[in-house]
Amino acid sequence: MRDDHVSSDRGAIMTNTMQVLIVEDEMLLAMDMEAMVEDSGHRVLAEAASLQDVEALPDDLNPQLAFVDIHLAHDSNGLDVCRYIRTHWPDALIVFVTANVSKIPADFSGAHGVIAKPFSHAGVVNAINYLANGVFAPPPSMPRPASLIPSPSLEGRWARTVA
Repeated sequence: MRDDHVSSDRGAIMTNTMQVLIVEDEMLLAMDMEAMVEDSGHRVLAEAASLQDVEALPDDLNPQLAFVDIHLAHDSNGLDVCRYIRTHWPDALIVFVTANVSKIPADFSGAHGVIAKPFSHAGVVNAINYLANGVFAPPPSMPRPASLIPSPSLEGRWARTVA
């Protein structure tokens, strides 16, 4: 893992390494997502396979980005995980990663986007880079990758940050 740094306009150094939570019940997919996050220069804080696993995480974890599957272990689902994350880590960007895009409500249940399965390595990495760019210097200065379907609240979030 590496910590990348960029200089701000004031000459101070700030980190541009996002802290990421992966919520996925298929171990191989979770490992693949972890590799893509780390290949992008970011850090996986934790992995969880269910709502119960997410609830057991420390409150001070503070992820900046959460990738969340819709269908999870122990009869839990990503929509409930999204609500939990929004309550406990309200600044985190939440992106559903699912083959069941049609199961996501029109308002995305408060999430910021979706990446459809099956996904490509390049598609996920491009989405991570785009989201990181928006986290550290909102709004993103790069074009949104086709792999990321944004929710209506994503652009609104960055518009409020800039205003």
